[in-house]
Amino acid sequence: MPVTDKTVIHTWKRISLVEEQVELPNGKTVTHTTIAHPGAAVILPIDENGHVVLINQYRPSLKKWLLELPAGTLENDEPIEVCAARELEEETGFSASEIFPLGQVTPLAGFCDEIQYLFVAKNLSKTSRYQCDDDEVIEVLHISLAEVEQMIINGSISDAKSIACLSKAKLCGFI
Repeated sequence: MPVTDKTVIHTWKRISLVEEQVELPNGKTVTHTTIAHPGAAVILPIDENGHVVLINQYRPSLKKWLLELPAGTLENDEPIEVCAARELEEETGFSASEIFPLGQVTPLAGFCDEIQYLFVAKNLSKTSRYQCDDDEVIEVLHISLAEVEQMIINGSISDAKSIACLSKAKLCGFI
C-alpha cells in the first residue's frame, strides 16, 4: 500500500499524530490519521513466592488509579529486551535474571501503530534504582495469581495489556 502526502500534526514525547493519504488494497485512496508509536514492552514479573508484581499507577488520561503490569515505551533504537529490563527496574525496583519473550499484541490497530511486546520476568532481585518519570505516580504490589485472576473477573484489573500478557503467560505455561 503506497503512502503519500504525510503530515505530522503533533508530537509529544516519542509519539506523533500523523495524517496521510493511504491507498487501500481495493485501490481507493483515503485520508487516515494514525498515532505513530515506537512500541512498548509489557512485563509480567513473578516473585520468589509465585506472586505477580503489579503496579498501581495514577493515569492522568483517565483521572484514576489503574492496576497493571509494568510497561513502557521503547527509547530510540533500544532493543525491546533492554526496554523490558529497564522498565521493570524503573517501575518496580526489581531486576530479573530470567526474562522470557511471549510475543506481541496490537492494542489499538484502528488508529495507532503501536506494538506491545510481552515478557515474563523471573528470579527477581531488589535493586537500589527506582526512578519513575516525572508524570508517573506508582505503588508496587505483590499479589497472588489467584487474587489477580479474581481481580480481572471482578473488574478491579481492566488494563488490556496486563490482561493480554497474563493470559498469554498462562496459555504458554509460565503461570
